[in-house]
Amino acid sequence: MDKKYKIVLASGSPRRQQFFKDFDLEFEVRLKEVDEIYPNHLKAEEITNFLAELKAKAFDGELAQNEVLITSDTLVWLNGKALGKPKDYDDAFAILKSLSNDTHEVITSVCFTTTEKSETIFDVTKVTFSELSDDAIRYYLDNYKPFDKAGAYGIQEWIGLIGITKIEGSYTNVVGLPTEKVYNYLTNLLSN
Repeated sequence: MDKKYKIVLASGSPRRQQFFKDFDLEFEVRLKEVDEIYPNHLKAEEITNFLAELKAKAFDGELAQNEVLITSDTLVWLNGKALGKPKDYDDAFAILKSLSNDTHEVITSVCFTTTEKSETIFDVTKVTFSELSDDAIRYYLDNYKPFDKAGAYGIQEWIGLIGITKIEGSYTNVVGLPTEKVYNYLTNLLSN
């Protein structure tokens, strides 16, 4: 792949950073604090698109000519409601209880920004959980502490192994990045 652009990943997520290492692409991590607040009327991917673009705006005027900034946001969408990262243990318990024995959507938006333009893509994956017992939820929260994860779970962790019965769409999207779409976008950008 031609090195037309230098990749700047604006994500503190170890999972997203690992995906970029696994792509065998050189990249630099740059972080900025952003208040992830969005207008109440937004729904589903409108929320993640808005937040990925909001995170990109924090870098306005700071990108070099040859840099592409990558920002992203993931949320869990259940019965018309957005579930982000849990506030605390009790909130995480309530979130997992609501996901139990139901199907939800995991939506990730990724915004690519250069000095010339900004473009956002998103992906949606349907995930179905079996019935999760209170004991299983407590065990997971006590041992894995998924308080930094949308929907209070990591599909790649214990809860995913014992609780997920079906997945429709991209697995990596549920982990936090639709890798196939991101890689294809970057391949096209870096080779044009």
